[in-house]
Amino acid sequence: MKIIEQTKHWISSFVVKLNLCPFAAYPLQNDQIRYVVYGGEDLGDLVNLLDKELKLLQYSDNKEIETTLIIHPKVLNDFFDYNDFLAVANQRIFALELEGELQIASFHPDYQFGGTDKDDVTNYTNRSPYPMLHLLREESIEVALEHYEAPEHIPENNMITMQKLGKEKVSKMIEKQK
Repeated sequence: MKIIEQTKHWISSFVVKLNLCPFAAYPLQNDQIRYVVYGGEDLGDLVNLLDKELKLLQYSDNKEIETTLIIHPKVLNDFFDYNDFLAVANQRIFALELEGELQIASFHPDYQFGGTDKDDVTNYTNRSPYPMLHLLREESIEVALEHYEAPEHIPENNMITMQKLGKEKVSKMIEKQK
């Protein structure tokens, strides 16, 4: 499927290559990332899928599924609608009593950090080929961060990486993902 292949390519040639996520390489190399494409346009159905995938991740063996990407190319294409939906997504974690166990990271083609201009190169740290919800095991993050010096500096380091590369080069790298 084209969407999954593009997403895998983005992870390997952008996220892992630039070390934006220091623990992304291992599950990618070991085929432990679950890719789920939601092709619908109904937010209620997306919420139902999110619930299903959160439960599946909770009860699956992390050697089989370390993390899940729910890719939803036909819904929440407007970043501000997507950003509003994140509150709903995070409420699902609380409703399913998964706080402290699972969390959601956000990626979107038009991702924009608060307080930045839309074209700010630092936004590319969270820009992906499609809107997606990244479901993560908190325990796995904690284990990975034990082996990473100064994990609190990861976001800042990622922004510095983007600034050093410059918008033109980063834009070309992203364009190659399509």
